[in-house]
Amino acid sequence: MSIIEKIIGSMDDKREWKAMETRAKKLPSEYLNAYKAIQKYMWTTGGLSEWKDIHRIFSGILDLFEEGAAEGKKVIDLTGEDVAAFCDELVKNTETWMDKYRSKLNDTIGRG
Repeated sequence: MSIIEKIIGSMDDKREWKAMETRAKKLPSEYLNAYKAIQKYMWTTGGLSEWKDIHRIFSGILDLFEEGAAEGKKVIDLTGEDVAAFCDELVKNTETWMDKYRSKLNDTIGRG
């Protein structure tokens, strides 16, 4: 089972995820490649832990990319030169798996 399958539990959530992936596949290649790279970055740098946050962030990116593509802009025009900083800003106030593991570790040690 992939991490996304663990996070996205319900059938409705899975349908929404598939719908977002379908939207992404309709983007021009520059945007699709950027979207996939951003997904990979977000999963490997701690990963979002709640479906509502995943849906909000990736839907927002898709909205931004669809609009940017329609206006003929380049991805970097939307994200800025530091795409990692763009991603980090999107998850700044969002709980990640790393946050959950930190809390769990501190709770475990604190009780010991």
